[in-house]
Amino acid sequence: MKEKKQILRTCVCSREVCEKNELFRIVRTPEHEVIVDLKGKANGRGAYLKKDKDIILKAKKTKALDKKLEVAVPDSIYDELLGLL
Repeated sequence: MKEKKQILRTCVCSREVCEKNELFRIVRTPEHEVIVDLKGKANGRGAYLKKDKDIILKAKKTKALDKKLEVAVPDSIYDELLGLL
């Protein structure tokens, strides 16, 4: 039987290459809203963050998501990510 191909993505904060299921996807929609995409199918520009408390806090401090998504990411997004851990 054919083995399923691993889907790899890079964390925007740690630059670590991980499997897609080990990362959160954060999306800037065409209406310039920022959402956490749990299913991985939302329309818009996406960025990936590792499911790690230290990485999420570092991304908040360095504004890594703001730079990648080219929009100001509200603190509620980081709180939501921490709640999902």
